[in-house]
Amino acid sequence: MTGVTLHNVIKKYGDVQVIHGIDLQIEDGEFCVFVGPSGCGKSTLLRMVAGLEETTDGKISIGKRDVTRLDPSERGVAMVFQTYALYPHMTVKENMGFGLKMNKHPKAEIDAKVAEASRILKLDEYLARKPAALSGGQRQRVSIGRAIVRGPEVFLFDEPLSNLDAELRVEMRVEIARLHKEIGATMIYVTHDQVEAMTLADKIVVLRKGVIEQVGAPLDLYRDPNNRFVAGFIGSPAMNFLKGTVKGGEATSPGFGAPTGKSVAPVWEGKDIVVGLRPEHLEIDPTGNTHAVEMTERLGGVSYAYITAPTGERMIVEQRGDDSVAEGQTVGLSINPARVYVFDDKTEERIRD
Repeated sequence: MTGVTLHNVIKKYGDVQVIHGIDLQIEDGEFCVFVGPSGCGKSTLLRMVAGLEETTDGKISIGKRDVTRLDPSERGVAMVFQTYALYPHMTVKENMGFGLKMNKHPKAEIDAKVAEASRILKLDEYLARKPAALSGGQRQRVSIGRAIVRGPEVFLFDEPLSNLDAELRVEMRVEIARLHKEIGATMIYVTHDQVEAMTLADKIVVLRKGVIEQVGAPLDLYRDPNNRFVAGFIGSPAMNFLKGTVKGGEATSPGFGAPTGKSVAPVWEGKDIVVGLRPEHLEIDPTGNTHAVEMTERLGGVSYAYITAPTGERMIVEQRGDDSVAEGQTVGLSINPARVYVFDDKTEERIRD
């Protein structure tokens, strides 16, 4: 297995540039997830690595090989798509071995590789079935098995779980994580779902408008976002943002309804800021009277209170256990100053201590 390097990678469609000089190093055996909103360029970037999209400028390397201008078949990659792309008239075994058969590999070799892939993916009992007799999750496992059989240097996944229901997505996340652990391959995975990104990735690449906003381990991005976009995208439910200013060296927001206690450098005194507060870091004071509870979602061990600040701004507060507030109740809020994030209102960049 081997790593992937992108150096100043650019993609244009005519005069429209959609990928803007991407530099990225994906290490050997790393599980790297491209994440971002629709239209951010994550699938385009993945397809450029695969060779399915031409690279306008820059260099893509797999291991020590420059693959920028190579055909997809010469790059040593295998791609798993959102659609399963299985041949309906073939059995699972035939679908998994079809690529090797077309390349005239010996039957014994094909059978051995299909058997190993079916063992890894627990598909042994389905080998004689055709795709119509399989569930969505089973079909996706066959699609992944077809990639494993090829023995690629790099696995590429383009939103492979988006067609599955919620329960199957959780099941397949576990399967893919187990697959990565067992075979140790370099994997690049595209998703718009930040929960998938957080649970699967060794490294997350957060993209917006064809530019990398931040790269890091999942918890590093969660705990230490560089800007408001990353802070709002990583974490579920999303971070609350309130307008504010710096007063007396402290981040102050009328929407919070109380001093945040977060110190900010004197150079920011009197300037407009945005205060970021994660739902799980806020604590409710049921005796307070600054925020109106609009609705409460009770999900068992956790509940979410949707509240309105005095300024009209809306926030979500997470509560654990049996504690929950009632709709129509008025409450106060508190937070540890160390859990307060501060951003420049104009540039959206993080203001650090």
